[in-house]
Amino acid sequence: MAGNGLIKRSVNLFGHATSISLEPVFWRALKRAADEEGLPLNTLVARIDEARTTNLSSAIRVWLFERALGH
Repeated sequence: MAGNGLIKRSVNLFGHATSISLEPVFWRALKRAADEEGLPLNTLVARIDEARTTNLSSAIRVWLFERALGH
């Protein structure tokens, strides 16, 4: 599939810019999840960040996968 390379974006977490690299499908899923939760993207990412035990990009992917599975 074309266009599946990593996209790096800057997200403001707790007053600091943080770079996150994700594949386009994960950026789309994250945006959709934030919209469905009624949260700004930065707020959702901050919540994931607070609960993570791995690097942030991996934590986002796992969070999205678990959400898709209904966990």
